[in-house]
Amino acid sequence: MTAPRPSTPRKVLARLSLPERTYVADALRTETVGGVLLLAAAVTALLWANIPALRDSYESVSHFHLGPAALGLDLSVAHWAADGLLALFFFVAGIELKRELVAGDLRDPKAAALPVVAALCGMAVPALVYTVTGVIGGGSLAGWAVPTATDIAFALAVLAVIGTSLPSALRAFLLTLAVVDDLFAILIIAVFFTADLNFAALGGAVAGLVVFWVLLRKGVRGWYVYVPLALVVWALMYNSGVHATIAGVAMGLMLRCHRHEGEDHSPGEHIEHLVRPLSAGLAVPLFALFSAGVAVSGGALTDVFTQPETLGVVLGLVVGKALGIFGGTWLTARFTRASLSDDLAWADVFAVASLAGIGFTVSLLIGELAFEGDQTMTDEVKAAVLLGSIIAATLATVLLKIRNAKYRRLWEAEERDEDLDGIPDVYEEDDPAYHLRLAALYERKAAEHRRIAQEKATTRHGLAEVPGGAGEDHHRPA
Repeated sequence: MTAPRPSTPRKVLARLSLPERTYVADALRTETVGGVLLLAAAVTALLWANIPALRDSYESVSHFHLGPAALGLDLSVAHWAADGLLALFFFVAGIELKRELVAGDLRDPKAAALPVVAALCGMAVPALVYTVTGVIGGGSLAGWAVPTATDIAFALAVLAVIGTSLPSALRAFLLTLAVVDDLFAILIIAVFFTADLNFAALGGAVAGLVVFWVLLRKGVRGWYVYVPLALVVWALMYNSGVHATIAGVAMGLMLRCHRHEGEDHSPGEHIEHLVRPLSAGLAVPLFALFSAGVAVSGGALTDVFTQPETLGVVLGLVVGKALGIFGGTWLTARFTRASLSDDLAWADVFAVASLAGIGFTVSLLIGELAFEGDQTMTDEVKAAVLLGSIIAATLATVLLKIRNAKYRRLWEAEERDEDLDGIPDVYEEDDPAYHLRLAALYERKAAEHRRIAQEKATTRHGLAEVPGGAGEDHHRPA
């Protein structure tokens, strides 16, 4: 009887499949550009709100109201940015999560367990850190959810600025963490920050979502059908008392993200490709512009570390996120008997976990919801989010820079394409045709070098036969 073949142990954060790698690279490219715009918007907001000559104009623009009051949509500019533009952000997040679960590497439950557990731990531990800090300091526990979110655009902007060549597996892990994080964040908003419900409006929003789903399943096409319907669903959701961004994530999750025969891209992938630049390049930066403008002074920064609410936010982002994500990843590997990829070390996981402590966009949103009606505390919590994100970014930068030489070698190996067929060589090592192409390439190079060598030898031999020696000048004056 043949002995059973020993199974290959599963690797945590192993190399991505080629389709997943291509998708992640495209997604991260857009998010990185959006992250740079987000940083620029945040800096602009801080300058605008803190330069005395401009401060009043920032308040005037942020609180300027527009929209049809008869429909309950006479909102301030800042309100439109938080409830309207961020719906686009969550729409893209919903599509991303749906694609990962039905067509990406996360369709395998074992692969999906890692980012889900890591994201859950990365939300639970910061919430616990905030709560313990609040209880010990006697502060309000209303902001427990503020440090639970990760801002992928801000994190990628940090990577772009520091220039680290982070391997694609770690980048994908960070992206997936943020997507799962966004989903749970929107659930937190829906469950814990819902005002008094207007059941008529909520019923209308649900009916609109059903119509949206039916039209998708019937194969109806045309932006002129879906965009007006989406606006109606969003308006009804806003008036229902449920946070309007829920409409965005719900519609994103409804899109078909698996490909039918003959399709290069699924409808979800196609729409995400169209909407992601709008989300990353316009919606999120504008939200940051009208949310990050808080008054910052030496006294205000000192107060961040003396008040339990703000200290809890900073500790949650910097300490809670890193420990939660790292611990969740380690526990998942431990209990599934998986081992870390041979190319990486646990220090790399901790560095990425620290980077996930950048909780800018959604943390600012939850801070506004948690302390609604208390403008002073809202501004102080926003300052804590900014400071905590900067500390987390600085810590992650130091940790990633230490390993950057190793990352660069891994990145170069991932990108190498010696046979020039457009596919990295690491994905073709088991393909005989790849080795035949490489052999033919080397043979052509060898033949070229032999030809050059022969020409050089012939030239040298001819020079040696010149009377008097090569290069001798017989007409040189004595």
